[in-house]
Amino acid sequence: MKKITVIFLLISGFCFGQIRSTQMDVSKILYDKKATVAVSVLGFEKEYSFDKNGDAKLPLLSVFKFHIAATVLHLVDEGELALDQKVILTDAEMIPDTWSPIREKFPKGDVELTLAELLEYTVAQSDNNGCDKLLKLIGGTETVQKFMDSKGVKDFQIKVNEEAMQQDRKNMYENFSSTKSAVRLLKSFYENKIISRKSTEFLMNTMLSTSTGANKLKGWLPKNVRVAHKTGSSGKDNEGLTIAENDMGIVTLPNGKHYAIAVLISDSTETAEVNCGIIADISKVFYDLLSK
Repeated sequence: MKKITVIFLLISGFCFGQIRSTQMDVSKILYDKKATVAVSVLGFEKEYSFDKNGDAKLPLLSVFKFHIAATVLHLVDEGELALDQKVILTDAEMIPDTWSPIREKFPKGDVELTLAELLEYTVAQSDNNGCDKLLKLIGGTETVQKFMDSKGVKDFQIKVNEEAMQQDRKNMYENFSSTKSAVRLLKSFYENKIISRKSTEFLMNTMLSTSTGANKLKGWLPKNVRVAHKTGSSGKDNEGLTIAENDMGIVTLPNGKHYAIAVLISDSTETAEVNCGIIADISKVFYDLLSK
């Protein structure tokens, strides 16, 4: 009994030491940063969780495209939509002065894409015009909110599309989530509890091909690490305020196990480089810890 007690105490002390060290590492990264930062991490196969400001409801920006894509794929699962169906984006729907690789490739508009292509543009390349077309196709933000509510997703709100956020930056605060909600959603998604296995695989592969935010969650990780993620960024306003700089995703460890991580940064007066560096530094802390 004495040996078992000693071993238990040693293990408990080691785990406590790891947790305390991680908290200190995150606090060190955030020291003196003029921003609100929330972090949540959740292990999948192995029980592990970490939260700092995990209940804070912060602006999502383009991270909400994950929620939109999941809703679209739910409707595919239900037979209401099909990945190979054709969708036409008219010239009037190609809003200028917004991030849109679709518009750059097809500047004249009136382009026909499959729903699968539209999802890939919207998630992997974070296309704003593609995003708003998807919302129009499914009946607006209310459809996304209703679906997320039905899946028990807490501390999440979606009210406005990309065009509305471009028209008035105050609208960027209307779409929010907590990081705790984000990682729980990602875990449920990975376990095929949100959409079908086939749709989960499609969206996972799309997120693995994400081309935005390479300097965020993936920034300091080994190049061969698989990170299925969705980024979001408001850019700076005329007064130097960044409403949001975000990234959330699923990381596959070398041993094949997984964890979800979400870092949301809000109301920052730091540079874009510093904001993205915060996300990359925090991501590296947890990758190093959970790789052991």
